Amino acid sequence: MAQRSRHDSPKPEQALRSILVAALGGEGGGVLANWLVSCAQQAGLAVQATSVPGVAQRTGATSYYIEFLTQPTKSLQPVFALSPMPAQVDVVVASELLEAARMMERGFVTPDKTCLIASTSRVYTTLEKMQMGDGRFDSQRMLDLAKTMAQRAVLFDMAALTQAHQTVVSAVMFGALAGAGVLPWSRELCEQVISASGKGVAASLSGFNAAFLKASLSSTAEKPNADAGDDQDLEQPIISPLWLDRLAELPPSLRKLSSIGVARCIDFQDEAYAQDYLEKLKRLVTSTCQREASLQAVETAARHLALWMCYEDVIRVADLKTRPERFARIRVEAHAQPLDILRVVEHFKPGLDEIAAVLPEKLGKALLAWAQRRRGKPWHLALHIRSSSIWGYLMLRALARLRPWRRMSLRFSQEKVGIELWWESMCALLPKSAAFAEVLAGLPQVLKGYGDTQLRGRLNFERLWQTHVVPALHGGKDWQQAIEQFQLALAASLADPEGTLNKTYRSKPVLWLKQDESVSGKTA
Repeated sequence: MAQRSRHDSPKPEQALRSILVAALGGEGGGVLANWLVSCAQQAGLAVQATSVPGVAQRTGATSYYIEFLTQPTKSLQPVFALSPMPAQVDVVVASELLEAARMMERGFVTPDKTCLIASTSRVYTTLEKMQMGDGRFDSQRMLDLAKTMAQRAVLFDMAALTQAHQTVVSAVMFGALAGAGVLPWSRELCEQVISASGKGVAASLSGFNAAFLKASLSSTAEKPNADAGDDQDLEQPIISPLWLDRLAELPPSLRKLSSIGVARCIDFQDEAYAQDYLEKLKRLVTSTCQREASLQAVETAARHLALWMCYEDVIRVADLKTRPERFARIRVEAHAQPLDILRVVEHFKPGLDEIAAVLPEKLGKALLAWAQRRRGKPWHLALHIRSSSIWGYLMLRALARLRPWRRMSLRFSQEKVGIELWWESMCALLPKSAAFAEVLAGLPQVLKGYGDTQLRGRLNFERLWQTHVVPALHGGKDWQQAIEQFQLALAASLADPEGTLNKTYRSKPVLWLKQDESVSGKTA
């Protein structure tokens, strides 16, 4: 059908309404479009819908465009557009915050016309996940843009409602459209169409009604959820009152963040490990002058210390993959009924370095030395373990039960030496320059992954350490220049996952110091 021109616009009594649905593959955007078309048809309204499917289930962006008349007509033969036009869309509904931002970037949301209905939740893109540092887009900026660009913004966490009512987000989006008052038909007609679909009716209606109420009461944006990256919005972890008393010794601005670090360390290893984390924080706090810049550096260091101490090894992975809440989440995502049989297959491909990492230190070093002498093609073991079966589950749980033995492993000793050296340097440099210490606090971001990725990260760490941290420890430098150079070098390393910056750097044969060596001008 041909595109509509300006002269084809319907008369005022047959006003045109357009809705653009922006979703992700597998979220039921097509179901929502069909519901809207069915409602329009049952209301006697002329309607047309077109779609652009995503490239992959659950990852590709999808869009559905619906146009309909708001009043029944017998005499007028409308000509509908096949695709949305910038500045000509009445309603944009998005299942995810970045999808809403994309619609705004393309000009479909305008202050004089568009009602924007979007979720404040995030599904991170591949590009965001690929970054060595924090590659997430700023959710608050997108929320501010939504309130500025739209004539009316209805923003709330659709993902939370979807999970709470065990439905799909399309039902929640449908309820938000009805609750926002942008549909020319009744709520009862929407519920009838959902009931007629015959699939997951109870859950869909529950999600629809919850979103209807939310949208009818909401005209401004909620704050983004904890994943948006604002530490002030993070939920307080559940820890014992004893730990709360210990955390009271820290500055108030550091307590919530450190409580998350404590909970993470307990979950990763044990309470003694969490106490070690807390003692490190207390030592660093005592070396500060309690100024805002110093406390900001301590907060950054506390975050990266917890992440570094709770590194991921095969023991940690096995533990996370066999937790009851993970199986419950998978059942929800797969829309499995209580009596449905769900099979979960885990794909592992450990290399010699990952196997050596969990072995006792001497055995691990011997295995790596043998692999280096062999100088053959990197060896990996491909494993497909069905964690939903008895034997597969027991195999993974047996591996997870090795947690008490982790302290004797090669990886633990390597990470401990690096952490101690970095933390000693933080304590030494923080009184001299809080700004430089804050950059140093973010240095562990270059340590990522396993295998070749981990080796490149360690080489990045060593290069930055030798080039910027060692001169600062020796003193006698212009702090402002040193800070700027360190910031630029760290940013360049985080933007270089392939390690091309290391090609001209001559590495030393040993990357990690022994524990009895003092903090000096040596590599980490």
